Amino acid sequence: MALYLIGDVQGCDTALGRLLDEIAFSPSRDRLVLLGDLVNRGPESLAVLRRVTALGDAAACLLGNHDLHLLVVSQGVRRPHRTDTLGDILTAPDRDALLDWLRHRPMALHERGVLMVHAGVLPQWSAARTMQLAAEVETVLRGADWHVFMHQMYGNQPDEWHDGLQGAARLRVIVNALTRLRLCSAEGRMEFDTKDSSGVDGAPPGFMPWFDVPGRQTAGDVVAFGHWSTLGWLDRPDLISLDTGCVWGGCLSAARIGADARDRELIQVRCPQARKPGGGA
Repeated sequence: MALYLIGDVQGCDTALGRLLDEIAFSPSRDRLVLLGDLVNRGPESLAVLRRVTALGDAAACLLGNHDLHLLVVSQGVRRPHRTDTLGDILTAPDRDALLDWLRHRPMALHERGVLMVHAGVLPQWSAARTMQLAAEVETVLRGADWHVFMHQMYGNQPDEWHDGLQGAARLRVIVNALTRLRLCSAEGRMEFDTKDSSGVDGAPPGFMPWFDVPGRQTAGDVVAFGHWSTLGWLDRPDLISLDTGCVWGGCLSAARIGADARDRELIQVRCPQARKPGGGA
């Protein structure tokens, strides 16, 4: 069974279909993991959700910040942003089934020696700890009172991890790390003011890409992530970065993972520009 990891789709269903054709994806033979941000900004978010749900167990999807934003908007906690492209989902006849499916998606996965997250991992977290903390959020999102957490999820504080964190503050830090993190300090304090368009070189003093923190606990693991379109394809022994800016007119990328997690092949399709570059992803 081949394992394919795919970066941020962001509502670009036509590109996703072309990429699946390019890799000759077979649900009966292959395994697909989408690294979050299935929806928003592109023109075909509803089609993406319908396509991926139809793949059943052959496809796994992580929750990204735009996917969580859809859940928040669906509960009336926040109004849609003027740049959102979520209306087709919110008015669809199968809206409730799709949203229920979405909130049952994982926050992180660990398969074939690869830790997969949408955005990043704090330096204090090992791969095993990351999976444990992701499960705490998943339990809440899958519970009967999940909508309550939608009112508590947003905010930049606390901006660093402490084992003693409890309640909504604890869950908020986990969500922020897994779905929003790009830069942090050597101590793991997260920075959210710098936009994706600033790139790695735009890090303010005292901050760096989360994967460059000296001594991070996942340094011995392979971590795959998306979320950072200006970073683009990054292939290091311990890292796979797969957001290559499809919605901005870049590429939609898949990485075929071999029996050894360090054995990878990049497959890409070019994407028409659905949005003008600028702002975070």
